[in-house]
Amino acid sequence: MAREKDADDTVRGKPAHHPGTEAKGPTRAVVIVPVLTRHQRNDDETNRPRLVRSAEARHDEAVGLARAINLDLIHTAVVTLNDPRPATLLGSGKVAEFAEIVKEGHAEVVIVDHPLTPVQQRNLEKELNAKVLDRTGLILEIFGERARTKEGTLQVELAHLNYQKGRLVRSWTHLERQRGGAGFLGGPGETQIESDRRVLQDKIIKLKHELETVRRTRDLHRAKRKKVPFPVVAIVGYTNAGKSTLFNRLTGAGVLAQDMLFATLDPTLRRVRLPHGTPIILSDTVGFISDLPTHLIAAFRATLEEVVEADLVLHLRDISDPDTAAQAEDVERILADLGVDAGDTKRVIEVWNKIDRLDEGNRSRLLADGANTSKAPPVAVSAVTGEGIDALKAIIETRMAGELEDLTLTIEPAQFGLVDWLYRNGDVVSRTDNDDGSATISLKATRSAREEIESRLHRKNNG
Repeated sequence: MAREKDADDTVRGKPAHHPGTEAKGPTRAVVIVPVLTRHQRNDDETNRPRLVRSAEARHDEAVGLARAINLDLIHTAVVTLNDPRPATLLGSGKVAEFAEIVKEGHAEVVIVDHPLTPVQQRNLEKELNAKVLDRTGLILEIFGERARTKEGTLQVELAHLNYQKGRLVRSWTHLERQRGGAGFLGGPGETQIESDRRVLQDKIIKLKHELETVRRTRDLHRAKRKKVPFPVVAIVGYTNAGKSTLFNRLTGAGVLAQDMLFATLDPTLRRVRLPHGTPIILSDTVGFISDLPTHLIAAFRATLEEVVEADLVLHLRDISDPDTAAQAEDVERILADLGVDAGDTKRVIEVWNKIDRLDEGNRSRLLADGANTSKAPPVAVSAVTGEGIDALKAIIETRMAGELEDLTLTIEPAQFGLVDWLYRNGDVVSRTDNDDGSATISLKATRSAREEIESRLHRKNNG
C-alpha cells in the first residue's frame, strides 16, 4: 500500500531564519510505516494480548506526526514485513525502491515509523543517502519544537541525550543547539564519537541535576496547594483526544488547542469553581501515544507527577476514532507505569469526547454499550459544542465534595454576611424573610459545603 502526496497537499511550514542564511523551504521527507505480520502484540508485563491497530490508522498517525514538524511529505507508504532484517529492517528490494524515491524526490529525511537499532539507522542512512528518523526520534523532534518552558526544554533535552547516547549516526547536532530535542534536521554533522559521548554524559548529569531542582520546586508548589485544600483534577488521554479543548471549556483559558498531534506539551494548571462552589485545580497534561519512548516517560516524570498526585483523573478518549479502544489501552498502560490504576473508578473517570462527530445510530449504540459495562459508565461530552459538560462538572463535584444535600437554615440578622456565600456555594431553592428580621433559606449544597456552612455559623455564634 503506498500513498503519494499531491502538490497542493504538502505541508508548507515556515522554517526558522538565521542571520546570514538564505530562507529555505520545508524539509522534504519520505514516511515509511512498517507493519510486521509476526510482531508480538502481547503486553510485556502481563503477557495479555494487545489490541492491534489497522495499517490505515498507523499510516495516518505517522503522517500526522511528520506534519507536526512541518515536513514536506513527497511520498508515504505502508510496507508489510514478514521477516525483519537485522541490518536494515526492510528487505533489500524495498531499500533500493525507497532509495530511488529519495533520489528522485530530493528528500532529505526518511521517517521509519518503527523503532530502529543504531545499526539499522546507520545502514539505512548509507543506503538511502538521507537522514533517517525512527518513531522515537521523530517524537523527540516534535517535543523539542513544542517545549516552551524551561522545564519542558530540560525534559526533552534529557530524553534526547539518553536516546542519542548509544547511536553512532550523523545526528549529533543537538550538542551545538540551545533548543532541546530538535537536533536531527540540520547542523554540521558528526564529531569524534568518544568525545561526543563524554560531552553527552556530562550534559546528562547536569540536566538531571537541573531537573531535580525543578522537581523540588514543583514539590514545594504542590505542598503549598495542599495547605489550601483544593483538590487536583488531571486530564489525561491519547494525543489529539481534545484535552486542551476540554481544559479551555472547563476553565475559560486560552490554551493552544489545534487538530494536531502534541499541540501542547508543557502542563497547565488553572483554578476552577464548580457549579455549587467547589474549587478545584485542573491540570492539562502532555498527550500519550502508542509506544511512547521510555526516555520520554522517564524525563517527563516530574511533569507527570501531577497525574500521580491528582485526586481525580479524567481519562479523555476520542470516541469518534476507529482505534479508540487501542488508544485507551495505551493510555492505561502508561498510567499503570506511573502507578495509577485506570480501573479504579473512584479515582478515574472515563470521558468520551467528540460525540458530536458520531451519527445518531453509532452514538446510541456506544452509549448503550457504555451503560452496560461492568465499570462506571463513561461520561459522553463534546468539548467543542459543550454537550455533556454540565453533567461532567456535576460528577466531578460529587466525587470531590460529596452528593448534594437538602438544607434548611435560619439566618439571624447578625449572620446575614453569610447569605451571599450561600448563594455562591449552593442552589438556593427558597427564601422566606421572617418578622423578627431573620431569614429561612432552603438550599441544596455539597457535603463539604454543608460542613463549611456549619463551621461559619459556629464561628458567628461564638464570635
